[in-house]
Amino acid sequence: MATSKLSVLALPHPLILLPASRSTMPVSKEIGETLLALIEESDALPIVAAIPITSPSTSTADPDPALSEWGTAARVLRLVKPPARNPRQPYIVTLHGLTRVRLIHMSTKQLSAEDLLHMPVHDVEYPPTEKVPSREGVEKFKQSALRLLDRLAKDSVQQSRKEGYHKISSMLDDITDARTPWMADVLVGSVNGEYTILGTPDAEARLHLATEIFLKQASISEVSKKIATAIDESLSKQQKEFFLRQQLAAIQRELHVLQRSNGGAGAGVSELDDDEQHEADDMADLKRKIEAMEPGSEERKMGVREWRRLKRIPAGSVENGVIRSYLEWLTAVPWPNSTHIPVPSTNSTPSTDLQPQLKDRSFLTAARTQLDADHFGLEKIKKRLIEYLAVVRLKELNAEREALEDRKRVEVFEASAKANANPGAAAGEGKKDAVKVKSKEMDMAEKIEQSKDVVVYHKDRAQQQPFPAPAKPLKSPKKGVKGPILLFVGPPGTGKTSLGQSVAKALNRPFQRISLGGVRDEAEIRGHRRTYVASGPGLVVQALRKAGRSDPVLLLDEIDKIGQSNFHGDPGAALLEVLDPEQNHTFNDHYINVPIDLSQVLFICTANSLETISAPLLDRCEIIQLSGYTYDEKMHIAKRFLLPKQLAANGLDASHITITEPALLHIATRYTREAGVRSLERAIGGVVRYKAVEWAEHLDAIADDGASSSFSASREGESHGEDADGVVVKKKHYERMVEEQELEKILGIARWDGEEREREERRGVVYGLVVMGQGEGGILPVETIALPGTGKLKLTGSLGDVIKESGELALSWVKTYAYDLCITNSRSQDPLKVPELIDVHLHLPSGAQKKDGPSAGVAMTCAFVSLLTGACVPTNIAMTGEITLRGRVTPVGGIKEKVLGAHRAQITKVILPWANRKDVEHDVALEIRNEMEFVFVRTVREALEAAFGKGVLGWRRDAVLLESRL
Repeated sequence: MATSKLSVLALPHPLILLPASRSTMPVSKEIGETLLALIEESDALPIVAAIPITSPSTSTADPDPALSEWGTAARVLRLVKPPARNPRQPYIVTLHGLTRVRLIHMSTKQLSAEDLLHMPVHDVEYPPTEKVPSREGVEKFKQSALRLLDRLAKDSVQQSRKEGYHKISSMLDDITDARTPWMADVLVGSVNGEYTILGTPDAEARLHLATEIFLKQASISEVSKKIATAIDESLSKQQKEFFLRQQLAAIQRELHVLQRSNGGAGAGVSELDDDEQHEADDMADLKRKIEAMEPGSEERKMGVREWRRLKRIPAGSVENGVIRSYLEWLTAVPWPNSTHIPVPSTNSTPSTDLQPQLKDRSFLTAARTQLDADHFGLEKIKKRLIEYLAVVRLKELNAEREALEDRKRVEVFEASAKANANPGAAAGEGKKDAVKVKSKEMDMAEKIEQSKDVVVYHKDRAQQQPFPAPAKPLKSPKKGVKGPILLFVGPPGTGKTSLGQSVAKALNRPFQRISLGGVRDEAEIRGHRRTYVASGPGLVVQALRKAGRSDPVLLLDEIDKIGQSNFHGDPGAALLEVLDPEQNHTFNDHYINVPIDLSQVLFICTANSLETISAPLLDRCEIIQLSGYTYDEKMHIAKRFLLPKQLAANGLDASHITITEPALLHIATRYTREAGVRSLERAIGGVVRYKAVEWAEHLDAIADDGASSSFSASREGESHGEDADGVVVKKKHYERMVEEQELEKILGIARWDGEEREREERRGVVYGLVVMGQGEGGILPVETIALPGTGKLKLTGSLGDVIKESGELALSWVKTYAYDLCITNSRSQDPLKVPELIDVHLHLPSGAQKKDGPSAGVAMTCAFVSLLTGACVPTNIAMTGEITLRGRVTPVGGIKEKVLGAHRAQITKVILPWANRKDVEHDVALEIRNEMEFVFVRTVREALEAAFGKGVLGWRRDAVLLESRL
């Protein structure tokens, strides 16, 4: 093989130059000047060895390039110098490949990057003369080349390129076998140059390699075309819509930029603009919240798994929106062990920490003051809430003390570890260290407050059994207080809902209200499963998200009006898990599908009645009764809360209106008859609005008189005066005081005035005590009348079975003791048949209202006795109690409601069963007990004497109760 010396021109990676190919490339200034010198020195165009660099130089420690062993002897056809006005531009050189060459003596003579800048002369070797390839190899080469050229022509968009590929195909058909290696170099150089084809001097091998390259390229092109066609065909309507929306967003961004540059009116950036940056910020925020979750927790595992699914799904698909909505809900739930991420609050009230308030000694006093400021009375409920707050404070102080003990224990352990790690210390220093360690241990032991869990370090014990030194401070789990489940039961308007807000203020916790009235679907509580369209979490999780903390105060309002079991499920049964302290630490919402800890939540439920609440749900709640307000409490509430609230709502202040106490009492007694204060507030609102109209007219009159004072002074026949400011006004001035006699003009005729006047002593009429449907108490007259008949009893008034039995029982007792009461002349006579045949008709008014219960037995007995004897019961007496056939009076329920109702009806004497005296002492307020007389009876005879008075009923002999000994 022939050899010669040629200047080496390094081709930058990945450029190669094959024989019969041309290439134009930029070169550096040094190489360009060297090429220029070669052109000037030689008579003909110079020939250089174009050697490609096989790999890019990525290492700074070894900057020498890796030259290929094979290259191309190339003729320098043209060299373009940079223009004088811009000398920094590179030289442009055009090379034409002639034949392959191989660098020899590469092992002994290495070329560095600095050497290549000067194009050093190197020994090269020319390959031998090529042999004619075999016919089989040529045919395979032509078939693969024609297949590739046909594919390129089909894929090409430009017509000129298609024609060029067709011309090359026709040339390939006509080329001789000896020229096929040359054609292989041309085609490979134009399609995809590889170093292996350059380093293959043998014609047969080069054709075989070119055939493989062409087949590979043709297969890749066919597969790419097939994939592109499939993608185009599967482009759905949603993807097209997404593409169009992206274009629309880009157009809108350009319009906003144009408006800002022009300084137009719409130059401001709106938060509603659909910006890619907003989308990226939202995704980054989601990622931060997932990373803030406790490592290894169920919520973090679920969040990571869904996040990976979200990244794999295209942004325009429906599933992407479903997963993203789920992640937003998952990260919005306040998980108790998550790292807090500071987020600027959008609420008007700043979020403060509860811990400093709990450590304050005045915490309970401040909480009691808060409850007293928000509500008047309700001492039993306030007492229970203060007990809960005291437990919360003690638990927090205990947790703080345990944390302090843990930190001190860690310090003791670290001191022991240091002492064990340095046993060979100097003797003189050892004694001092021992003294220091002992004194430090004694100080630690004194500060630990006699805790049994702390182990004080001793040197001799450490030598026997050394303590392991903890790498990190001990972290004791925080023992939170399980929130109680309180159930406030009482009539409407007694402050059940507002009590929950007061508790939240006292605890400094967020307050959320969940209205359960009419909820009939279990999914409203537990959430919908994610398989449903438009699914979402339940009301509990939604309230937690709004609260932003894991320990809010949740008010479950109107729990007695929740829907019953149906084909949607039983929402009341779903509440069993929520309101169970032993289960709600792992509450499972169907949508979130991760256990949620509700043990720190303070649940407060409200209800008007316990009758519609299921027994298992009732068993989980701590029931607190709110019976109603007395007139004294209503007066205080009206002056402290209702009147200022109505003044602010109607644009007035305290200087514009004053309602006297007799007027307030008249409103409470004559215009309202309820356990709560809502009707009272409406009545006060009516008075305030009436005075607001007068005040507005008064201001208008002052303005008119001030504007036309001269005209008003010249008018005759109309008297004027001056007020304190000297303004001329009419004598009809504004009166800020509201007296009792003005109420009928303002509020109309009193609703309850007529009933009070009709309450008069009549034969056969007795007033009993009842509890009405909404939980408020009252009085109900028991009316009886005798009429000709056959000795039967007739009961009317929408009575239930139990109260009908009470009426029959009362009549049976009266018939039994008719002789003793001087109604009949012998024990065998029936008072309804002797001396005349009569029927007794008993009626309870308000016939449209259902009535039932055993507590009307005493009142019915007194009514029958009054009817048959002619004695009357005073109208200031009311009674309640169940009777037996033996004449016993047994206890009944709802004593507080009944007593308050009697007090509202101005009853001064109440007859109650003896067993209910503890209810009066415990539940009835002291001022009520002082204003009313309570008579507790054991037998029906005692009840009759208390109702009619001693000596009114003439008993033939003392009735003695005998028990059967049979």
